Amino acid sequence: MPPIDKRSAKSFIRTNERIRAREVRVIDENGEQLGVMAPFEALKMARERSLDLVEISPNAVPPVCKIQDYGKYLYEKDKSERAARKKQKVITIKEVKFSVTVDEHDYQTKKNQAVRFLNDGDKVKASLRFKGRQMAHRDLGYKIINRLIVDIGEAGLVEFMPRMEGTTLHAILAPGKKTEAAPKKPTPAPATPAAKPPAAIEA
Repeated sequence: MPPIDKRSAKSFIRTNERIRAREVRVIDENGEQLGVMAPFEALKMARERSLDLVEISPNAVPPVCKIQDYGKYLYEKDKSERAARKKQKVITIKEVKFSVTVDEHDYQTKKNQAVRFLNDGDKVKASLRFKGRQMAHRDLGYKIINRLIVDIGEAGLVEFMPRMEGTTLHAILAPGKKTEAAPKKPTPAPATPAAKPPAAIEA
């Protein structure tokens, strides 16, 4: 048995002599169906073309194998996976903390911060912690968090409405749907002044 290619071991892809199915459905390097046959027959065809036999659908019945350059296949597969990872946005939760006694300037700063996080694609946890006797005025905390939700508007969608956990009131907002800018109305062309009638020619 030939040594196991480290790349195929890593990706769990069977190739060539390691394909153990009794029969396989074979596709050639041009995408043409060659039919169902024994793996050794398919491998012989691959060797005649200086290519590999790669099992691309192991769970199919029978498994599907393709005649192709295995090194090129791995390169293209790795390239597409890297491109997919780049497109993925890792969503994190950013916390914005308030207090019952927050002043207007601090509130606006925190609100703008929350909007910026949401526009960047992150979720926002708005939290407000009550201290000591402030627990008797929980309605003030709810007013602040609810005001934040209203002020953020379409920039955020409420994922969890304000709720108490111990001495902390919090809500979670997710990024809102970005609205497309409305198309600009075409500027009307300036009205062309009416032409003056030609002056009468005196005899």
